[in-house]
Amino acid sequence: MAALTLRSGLLPWMQKIGPTARTLSVSATASQKTAPPAWKLGRLNHVAIAVPDLEKATSLYRDILGARVSDAVPLPEHGVYTVFVELGNTKLELLHPLGEKSPIAGFLQKNKAGGMHHICIEVDNITDAMAELKEKKIRVLSEEPRIGAHGKPVVFLHPKDCDGVLVELEQA
Repeated sequence: MAALTLRSGLLPWMQKIGPTARTLSVSATASQKTAPPAWKLGRLNHVAIAVPDLEKATSLYRDILGARVSDAVPLPEHGVYTVFVELGNTKLELLHPLGEKSPIAGFLQKNKAGGMHHICIEVDNITDAMAELKEKKIRVLSEEPRIGAHGKPVVFLHPKDCDGVLVELEQA
């Protein structure tokens, strides 16, 4: 079969199958006989970035990029200092180790320059979300929610069960 190019019909072919492919995907999802969850996934609350130098990272977002940033707040129960960077539709959370047993210290040992650590998504019922996710074989990294940086209950989902991404769920 000859390779398709934009000129020979790839674009018209893609336009032709595009809606059909989406319809099939929606139909397949709609035909699955699963009960709706007892909880709802909400908005992206923040993307967390582990940083080796909290002052330097804060300065980048505040002084160079012009964002509003919070003061650094120690969270000893999580082993981190946090700084929140306000964006129009979400936040960035800058994470820096607090103490030698900090999970962020371990992350930074493997990633010297820092990098994305996790995403945080709001849920309307964290207890129901935990129970249902456990039933679906998604590993929750703690038995009970802990109070997070926003003063709300949070839990983390194992990255191996979430396509390589550490996911934090936060009670909305």
